[in-house]
Amino acid sequence: ESRPAVHMMAAAADGCYLGLDFSTQQLKVIAVDHNLNVIYQNNVQFDDELPEYKTQGGVHVHGDKLTVTSPVLMWVQALDILLEKMKNAGFDFGRVKALSGSGQQHGSVYWRAGARQVLQNLAYDKPLHELLQGCFAVADSPVWMDSSTTEQCQLLEKAAGGAQGLAEITGSRAYERFTGNQIAKVFKTSPGLYNETEKISLVSSFAASLFLGDYAAIDYSDGSGMNLMDIFAKQWAQPCLRATAPQLEEKLGPLVPSMTVLVTYLFIILT
Repeated sequence: ESRPAVHMMAAAADGCYLGLDFSTQQLKVIAVDHNLNVIYQNNVQFDDELPEYKTQGGVHVHGDKLTVTSPVLMWVQALDILLEKMKNAGFDFGRVKALSGSGQQHGSVYWRAGARQVLQNLAYDKPLHELLQGCFAVADSPVWMDSSTTEQCQLLEKAAGGAQGLAEITGSRAYERFTGNQIAKVFKTSPGLYNETEKISLVSSFAASLFLGDYAAIDYSDGSGMNLMDIFAKQWAQPCLRATAPQLEEKLGPLVPSMTVLVTYLFIILT
């Protein structure tokens, strides 16, 4: 349910703070002042406001009833719509002092080779979903509802010395929804698309990348839900990477602490 767009913007005269949530069914934004009073909130419901993607509950459930995906460009276009709503409501982006966010866990985004250059040179006079239209090797991202990777889970546990061995490294046995097993399936079923991929993001780091204008790193917290991270060393677990897909560490990039500030100055330009 959409909420009133603007509340007490005058209270934000000394600055406000934005939070975004890229969840399964909607993209939501909330702004608070320095006293944590909510001064603005709004959302984009994927099914209702982006019907061209034909999602139900924000996802596509495939014929096997196990594979569940969401269109990446739908998420991008939802951000376009949300920012336009904020602009039309008179939201003062000049008051924003910090921006943070979250995303549905485990989902993965596959950036095509050359996408980083596009991100770093975004034109301000076109919508993001048009600018990034050709940037994703996998158009439909596997999400947390997917349960089609039992085979990949079994192979990963075997490589780690069994379910207990994997749990001792990554904190849990292999789960179908976890990102490492989804990546392994993409590599097995679509090796060409995997080879076209220069960067793999989680939904959270993908969302941050849209604002950063570059690839945002995966943080320890979300990285621990991939069946790929050594939770004690806070590094990618090499046996898990080798069992998943080739060149995976390069595509994932280094992990960072969850409180990392990605950029200290950000322009949001709306025309």
